[in-house]
Amino acid sequence: MSKSTPKPAAQAATPASAATTLDSAAQAPAVAAAPEPISAHRAQHQRDVSNRLRRIEGQVRALVQMIEDGRPCEDIAQQMAAARKALDKAFYRMMACSMMEAAGSPDATNDLERSTRILEKYA
Repeated sequence: MSKSTPKPAAQAATPASAATTLDSAAQAPAVAAAPEPISAHRAQHQRDVSNRLRRIEGQVRALVQMIEDGRPCEDIAQQMAAARKALDKAFYRMMACSMMEAAGSPDATNDLERSTRILEKYA
């Protein structure tokens, strides 16, 4: 019997909350419409950068193993260069996301300048 008691209470609360949800939904598209594509775009870039960094992490672990195994310096240098280049690509991918978000922001000029300063400082 206790299982049926919460259902009517939830159903009784639903119309009031549904009205609130409908009111919020009617107002939300005008405010939330612009950030949604940025959010989806950012999520995609975050996954991409995270995946790249995980691959790089594996490369660095392999480098440590190569050193411990006494592999030739040239082999190690080649793999270090590959890891460094992969890290650079991850950085530029992240900065591309930053620039795209800045271009679509309400304060695009300042945000683009900020992203440019980051590139100048760290690239």
